[in-house]
Amino acid sequence: MLQKSFVLLFFIFLFLAGNAQMPADTANITLPQAEKIFLDSNLQLLAQRYNIDAQKALIIQARLWPNPNLSLSRGPVIPIYDPESEFPHSNFFLNSENAAGISQLILLAGKRNKQIKLARANAELAEFQFFDLLRTLKYSLRTDFFNIYYLQQSAKVYDVEIRALEQIVNAFAEQQGKGYISEKEVIRIRAQLYSFRNEYNDLINQINDLQSELRLVLQLRPTVYINPLADSINLKSLDPDKYSFNTLIDSAYNNRTDLQIARTNTVINKLTYSYQKALAVPDLTASFSYDKQGSYTTNFNALGLSMDLPFFNRNQGNIKSSRSMVDYATALQKTAEATVAENVARSLQKAYAQNKLYQSIDPSFSGDFERLMNEVLINYEKRNISILDFLDFYDSYKENMLQLNTIQFNRVSAFEDINYYTGTEFFYP
Repeated sequence: MLQKSFVLLFFIFLFLAGNAQMPADTANITLPQAEKIFLDSNLQLLAQRYNIDAQKALIIQARLWPNPNLSLSRGPVIPIYDPESEFPHSNFFLNSENAAGISQLILLAGKRNKQIKLARANAELAEFQFFDLLRTLKYSLRTDFFNIYYLQQSAKVYDVEIRALEQIVNAFAEQQGKGYISEKEVIRIRAQLYSFRNEYNDLINQINDLQSELRLVLQLRPTVYINPLADSINLKSLDPDKYSFNTLIDSAYNNRTDLQIARTNTVINKLTYSYQKALAVPDLTASFSYDKQGSYTTNFNALGLSMDLPFFNRNQGNIKSSRSMVDYATALQKTAEATVAENVARSLQKAYAQNKLYQSIDPSFSGDFERLMNEVLINYEKRNISILDFLDFYDSYKENMLQLNTIQFNRVSAFEDINYYTGTEFFYP
């Protein structure tokens, strides 16, 4: 009767574990819902959008012409001595001097156009940085989403086995001293229970760490527990043969935002180099001046031109520095381009390997294991197997279910790697 009660209790807890209610602040979220929350709420994306607006405003600033300079002056003319009368001038405090001048800085060597192009390139860079941040955060979101999902499946395995072993230990405690159960069996089951609890605690900590990351990406409250709802049908349909390698490579070269950032940095450094060379050319200042009585004749008018003489400072240091930065940016761009093909090839290779491993698993594998658990309990009841065999099956069941969940997550993660390295959502589970 005692062994039959173990069987009954085990399946009761199987049922309860499968129908356990989640905490009140649990958020059941599908992947499309998570991505919508992310796009609407993520503060990092919002900050990067502000940066784009700031860089676009600098294009407006670069288009503006330098302001003209206006100068006005007025003051009394005070001659101390009149040579004709040899007396102080009769209009000693009445005469006045008026002078005015206006000047305009004229930028030479195309400086204004170069500033505009440089501002536009920086605005493009800010946009590419935004989309690269979006790509990286979405990759993190989706990876954490599926990782939590499969770890939760593994946690359910632990939960079922721990609950069942706890009931067995409690039942053994009630029978202790009556001679039905040996002390060795009780100790062995308790040792297995403590081992499962420790592993389960490590798994829960891992899930909670991922929960924290995902909450930050989604900007959810710390009290929210995310329960990912994965589409198992779409997950099973993922196929690495759906797109050719050339298609993936072409998409990566066209859509990889980190590669576009590297290219834009090269363009910016080339524009900076051109602008620094232009700064070596002095700008011209055109002016007009009027002087009522301060020159050799009254109501004096004059036109003028002025510029610095490039004898000492011809911007040599900045030109040399910007030239080196062009070489530096070009080298980084070539490095980024070289990694694209390797990233895509390796991610596709990984997807083939993980998908092949997944396809090799018998779909009835997990169901067969669960069915065998009942037979193992019956055989343990009849003493056809020892306590060691009984617990060994429990451990084997746990290990195989964990491996199955790991295989499934690694497969999905491999397809997410392809999306990330191509900059395109080819595979959307």
